[in-house]
Amino acid sequence: MPGARILISACLLGERVRYDGGEARAPSAILDRWRREGRLVPFCPEVAGGLPVPRPPAEITSGDGEAVLRSEARVADSMGADVTESFLEGARQALREARARGVRLAILKDGSPSCGTGYVYDGCFRGVRRPGRGVTAALLEENGIRVFSETQLAEAAAYLSTSSEEGR
Repeated sequence: MPGARILISACLLGERVRYDGGEARAPSAILDRWRREGRLVPFCPEVAGGLPVPRPPAEITSGDGEAVLRSEARVADSMGADVTESFLEGARQALREARARGVRLAILKDGSPSCGTGYVYDGCFRGVRRPGRGVTAALLEENGIRVFSETQLAEAAAYLSTSSEEGR
């Protein structure tokens, strides 16, 4: 039986689900081990929320994912379309999948309006970062699922090894 399940942004495993039709593969011995152990649960909240691939890039306006969850901010694409509901639905589906699979930890793509763990973009499509989480990252954390970025794999592994279930 595999150890603790880990929800992971599908793009980090090479799935072509990003807004531009690309992927953001994160080569790592840690991810390779977790894949062999059957722990990884790939998921793309934007696709799950009904957005196509490719799609216009989207950013959170006037806040971050926590503000979106409180209805204080919106997600808009570069064409001006409000895609907030798709992002909320994708986050809700990610949470449902995580709960159904017993996930306690997630590895998400930083900078994404869905999956950003430490930063998101400022909503003006200028490439300017601001501290904050994406919509899915915020919802998972709010519900007790620990979230790490693709640059924090060692920290995620340490978290699993020191958890109350010893990573199982």
